[in-house]
Amino acid sequence: MALDVTPVNRNLHTRVTFMALEFEDLFVVLGLAAVMNVVSRFVSGQLSAYLQYGVPLAVVPLLMVFKYGKPRGYLRDLLNWHTRPKAYCAVAHDGHVRSSYLKLEQ
Repeated sequence: MALDVTPVNRNLHTRVTFMALEFEDLFVVLGLAAVMNVVSRFVSGQLSAYLQYGVPLAVVPLLMVFKYGKPRGYLRDLLNWHTRPKAYCAVAHDGHVRSSYLKLEQ
């Protein structure tokens, strides 16, 4: 009886890509398509079709050019950098904290 052998990819650091975009980037394109579908309902004429189909299709090559040579997860990290509070320096004085964290014993 012969032993069945299945080939296994041993390189776990390989990017999973489709049309030169990462899997997470395709969620951006699908989310934009959903938003443009809703927006196109409020616009009439030829512009409606362009918004619904043209914008998501145009974003794919733009993302390909924008992400060329960038590390894995670049778009997610860029979004997090723009939406989360920034800490540029660990020794900088925090303007939001008005009381001390530690209370001195008397």
